[in-house]
Order: sequence, then C-alpha cells, then structure tokens
Amino acid sequence: MRKVALLAWCLFASMALAQQFEFPTAAAQDDSVLSQAMPRLAAQVLAGYQEPDRETYLDNLFRLQMVAGEYDKAAETIVSHRQRHASKIPGGGEWINVQYEIFARAKARATADRLPLDEAYRQTFRERIGHLDDATSFLVLRSMGATGLDGALKSDRDQLKGKTSISLSEALKLVRDYQASDSYREFTPLARPLIDEDNNRRYIIAPAFPVKLPGGATICTLVIRPRTSSRLPALLTFTIYADQWIPRLAMMSASRGYAGVVGLTRGKECSPDAVEPYRHDGADSAALIDWIAAQSWSDGQVGMYGGSYSGFTAWATAKYMPKALKAIAVGAPVAPAIDVPMEGNVIWNFIYPWPFYTTDNKQLEDDTYNQSERWQRLNHDWYASGRAYRDLDKIDGKPNPIFDEWISHPGYDSYWQQVIPYEKEFARINIPVLQTAGYYFGGPGAAVYYLTEHTKHDPKADDYLLLGPYHHFGAQVGVVSLIGNVFPTLAGLQLDPVALINIEDLRFQFFDWKLKNGPRPELLPDRINYQVVGANVWKHAPSLDAMANDHLRLHLSSQRSGKAYRLAAAEPNADSFVTHTVDLADRSDADRKSVGGGVVDKALDTWNGVEFISDPLPAATEMSGLFSGRLDFVTNTKDFDFEIDIYELTPKGEYVQLAPYWARASYVGHLSERRLFAPGKRQRLDFKSVRLMSRQLQAGSRVVLVMTVIKTPERQINYGTGKDVSDETIQDAKSALEIKWFGESYVDLPVRR
Repeated sequence: MRKVALLAWCLFASMALAQQFEFPTAAAQDDSVLSQAMPRLAAQVLAGYQEPDRETYLDNLFRLQMVAGEYDKAAETIVSHRQRHASKIPGGGEWINVQYEIFARAKARATADRLPLDEAYRQTFRERIGHLDDATSFLVLRSMGATGLDGALKSDRDQLKGKTSISLSEALKLVRDYQASDSYREFTPLARPLIDEDNNRRYIIAPAFPVKLPGGATICTLVIRPRTSSRLPALLTFTIYADQWIPRLAMMSASRGYAGVVGLTRGKECSPDAVEPYRHDGADSAALIDWIAAQSWSDGQVGMYGGSYSGFTAWATAKYMPKALKAIAVGAPVAPAIDVPMEGNVIWNFIYPWPFYTTDNKQLEDDTYNQSERWQRLNHDWYASGRAYRDLDKIDGKPNPIFDEWISHPGYDSYWQQVIPYEKEFARINIPVLQTAGYYFGGPGAAVYYLTEHTKHDPKADDYLLLGPYHHFGAQVGVVSLIGNVFPTLAGLQLDPVALINIEDLRFQFFDWKLKNGPRPELLPDRINYQVVGANVWKHAPSLDAMANDHLRLHLSSQRSGKAYRLAAAEPNADSFVTHTVDLADRSDADRKSVGGGVVDKALDTWNGVEFISDPLPAATEMSGLFSGRLDFVTNTKDFDFEIDIYELTPKGEYVQLAPYWARASYVGHLSERRLFAPGKRQRLDFKSVRLMSRQLQAGSRVVLVMTVIKTPERQINYGTGKDVSDETIQDAKSALEIKWFGESYVDLPVRR
C-alpha cells in the first residue's frame, strides 16, 4: 500500500509541476494589475494544492489563504503550522508568524464585525500580544519591524516579464513573496503605535542621553529596563553602529530580565566629540561600566556582548578590567591589525569605505557605503593603473585620512597594541568569556587570537569557544532570521540539522549561568565546542590542540597528478621543487571573473596559483582544528604575499572549503616585525593557520591545496622590494616573481582518529 501511495503521489507531483496558471503580462510591471491578479492566482492554486511534507504544506497554505482573502482559515492554519514547527526553531518558535496571525484575525474581524481595519487590528493586537511573556513578545514585535521584504517580490516580477502563464513552483514563490510584502505594507503603520504602547507597558525606556565621562569624553547612552523595583544586572553593548537597531539591542536584554544598555562610540548621536574608530572605545566603555554600576537600578554586575566591532569593544574594555565587568559574550569579534583592516599583514580593500560609513555623520553614512559600483570601480582602476596603494583616496577623489593612517602601520606595532589587550594584559582578564565563531568567510573573526592569547597568559582562563558552519553574521546570531526563517544552507553547503542553532539565545543562557546562577548551557560542556560538518554532531575539547589527536602530513611534491602536482604523504626528494611564477606587472586580468568561491562548489580558482592534490582517502576522516606547516623555498624577491587554500574534493567532483591561510611572508611568526628575505637563498617558514576547520571528509575524497601569490584588485600587492608595500608601484615589478617550492614543504592537517 505504501508503494502504491508513493507512486500515486509521484504521479500527482509530476502533473502538478506541469500545471500552468494564467498570469497577466502587465502584472509584472503594473502594481494595480498585480493586486487584482494575485487573489485569483491564489484561489486557482488553492483548488488543487497538495504537498507531501506537512510543514511545507501548512506554510504555503496559510499564505495562499491570506492572498485569496480567506483570513479566518489562514489564522487557523498559522496556528497549526506553529504547533508543528515551533519545536524545530532554535531557541523555541512560539513567536513564529504571530505577526501574520494578528493581521489575518484582524482582517477577518473587520469583515465579521463591520469594523474599520485599524480598530479591528488594535483589538486583535492587544488580545494576542498582551498575555505573552516579555521574551516572546519582543521577538514578535521585532519581527514586525523587518524590512527589505520587497526585494524578493521585485525579483519574481522581473523574471515573469513577458509570461502569460506560470508554473506551480513559480506561483507558490510569487504568492509567498507577495503575501509577505503586501502584509507588511498594510499592517506596519497600524502596528507602530501599538508596539510603542506595549513596550512602554513592559519597560522603562529612557531616550538616548549623553553621559559625561571623567576623562572629558561624552558617550551617547540608551537604557531600557524591565518595570521592576529590583536591582538588576546590566548587559552592555558598545558600538560605533548608530542605527535604528540600537533600541532593539537594549530591549532584547530587558526582555530577558536585564537592564539593557547601549553605549555609542564617542562622536556618535548625542556626543559632540570627534569620531575616532577603535582609539578610545576600551577606556570609554570601561568608564561607562563604572557609571552603570553606580545607578540605583544596578546590582553591580555588568556583562558585555556584541559582534564584529562591538565584539572588539568588549575585549578592548577587558583590557582595563573595570570592577563591575563580570562576563563577556561576543560573536565573530574583530581585532585591529589581526583581522581588520588586514589579516596576515595584508590589507583588504573592502575596508576602504568603512571610515566614511562610520565617521561621516552622527549615524551611519549608508548612501556612501552602499555605492558598490564606486568601490568596484576604485578597485579596478587602482589595480589597472599600477599606482601605489597609498593613492587609493586620490584615485577615488575623496580624502580618507583614517584609512591612510591605518595603512601607515602595516605591522602589529604600538599603534594597534594599545587598543586591545596585549601580551601580559590578558592575564588580568579574570572573568568568564564566551566567543562564537564560524568556519567560513568572515565567520572566525579574531576569536581564535583572543582565546589563544588569553589562555596562554592565563591557562586557567574561564573561556568558552563555540564554532560551527557559519559566516560573519551567522556567527553572531545563528541561523534564524528576524521573521523566523531558518537558513539551512550556506554558499552551497547543506548545514547539518544539529548546526541549526540560535546564538542569540545561547548568549542569554551564558549570562544567566554566569550572572544569575542559572544552569550551564548544554552546548558548552567544555572550553572548545565545535560542530563537525558532515557528521551531524557537536564535539567538545579542553583546548584547540585537543580537537585532534593526530595529524596528516602532506608534502608539496614536484610529481605531476594530471594538471596539478601531487600532495604526497611520503616525503619527496629534498631538492625537488615546483617553480611558481607570477608576473606582478601583468594587468590583463583586471576584468577577470573568478570562478568558484562557494563553500561547496564545482569549480576551483587556481589563478596565480599552483594546485596540489592528494591520493584518495581510504576511509572517512575527521579533520578538526588548526592546520600548520612548513614552507621551504627560494624566491627572487625580498618578500611576497601568499595564500594557502585547502579543500576536500569529493568523489562527486565537488570542492568543499576546509580552511584558508594568507600572510605577508616577511611577517610570518612575528606580526610586529618584518624580516625580509635574501633573494636566491633557500629558507624556511613555519606557520600555523588562524582559521579553524572541522569536517568529516568522505572515504575516497582527496585533499586539494592551492598555493597562490596574492595579486588581485581586492588586496594590496606586494612587489617584493622591501619598501613599505603601500608605497610600491607597478614600476617595482622589474621581473616576474619566481618561487621554488621545495619538497620539504608540507602541511600538517589536524586529524581525529
């Protein structure tokens, strides 16, 4: 019977996919035509819509019902979907789609009771939100403030131009995107005053006000706290990002029983001072913590949290260790000179517009920052011209003194050391620390650096690191969007089910544990807590080194393997070598479009690189930790910038990112001191990556290593003269860069057996 049912469903599915629905061509461009066509389309789809997966069916069903005007039915479908779906939402899903439920019930009430929609919405909103606890209410109301929902609908309409009929899959997507966009357009103005009403009922909200610090600086500060007479621990985020999200950050903390405080970098919002990114944040935030602890509503405990820049500010504050600072929890924190504006002492171009974004006005200069064509053109024109890196602002036509100051400090010198803890200063940080980080793109931040330095100077440091398959933003919040969508993929990678977590919720679990004697979070049983990609499991270790119990050493062999060279387990002849030649003066690639780039991809970019490939792995192999290695080489220059990218090549022919490493060779092993090479002399560099990986490689997969000389429009170009790289030009490329990689070069890949 089950086989018969399955066959029947497959037959229905194939018929359904082939089904076409009328769609007026004008609806792709005319809003009025679209608004008339959508209810008819939804009704047509509803007439025969089926779906084997019950959750997917209910999710699509309520949207079809809303667009078709069946609001009573839609509200009940939303409840059914939530009951089935809520347990699968990381952190709990009782808030999922409540914004649509309120709107659907209000529309139905307006019709049934013959009420104006605003009155029906007011009644429904108060009834539904009024009984929710603060944490759930916050998530519902935050979802009502979501923006950018028109983009997907616009894309749908662009793709449907010229069509007179559409398929079932196209119809479902169009209905989903139309329902979201249209609902928010209609209920947003109705909800705004009610959101304020509910928030004022729950919280004491002080408008942003200036706090004068003992040193003379003024910090614009926002405080939101629950309506209680009890003294509370405070959670502080200190940030340069003065935008509309600031009140929500404070309110989220208040919704979890804390006094929520946001401090802004001096010069932002109501502060009259000059804006200087990074320079004063640590000292200013420490002084603000002293102010918080002295308030009548404070119990004397302050936790700091944040991601990216505001992750940096937490560590910068810990440098001063104010008495009331009791714990910090940060996601993908940055560390000046460690990963911004440079990593491995190689400066990134993408950071160039950031000073304009953060310092050109009291809030954020979005218009300038979002001029992507301008910044792409700048990269292209600089690269094609061969001019000095220091000329970027001259090519752009607008002075950028902050960026110019940064690139004048290419090493990790005292300029950078003074803004975050440095060496023995880490030993003074005697508070619990949680860091969350990702394996991919900007996911790691400088979390590994901070952890390594902290535990090196205090082996008993109360540190916790959680790592998973996340990018820079995902490492700060997890995989749940503001409106409850779960993102199960990342750049071609299907995430394991156990990786679908809510990092915001974990942050509060951590603070509850450390500041309120709550239970220990289940995901943090040890210092290092990491998701093994492909194995659908979390593992735990007392240290980074303990993530692996063995290593796989692979050498850069000169023996050919197809178009590549062998990445050999056996050590080759010590004097064998592979010659790597790159013409640093060549700009014929100025308009080249790179291939690959996904976490999982069918293509591999080997431009300016040399590819090495291993034999197939005889068994499934877990690689977890930091890879390291030795480079044995001769070069004809005094310096060069290089990148090592490591991939799994699966039996299906897919390349899966494992971990990258890049550096200015003259700084490897000593970020503060540049040590130039003697051209023509054989030498060695021992290195260790700063980006973690954890993946279960398949049996039969191969390890691929691409050794690349960095020469792109997106980063500095090191011509190897030994001068300050920012001053070098294409005229310094007297001859092609040549590197001989000897067989004693190898990588050690961390393995758990």
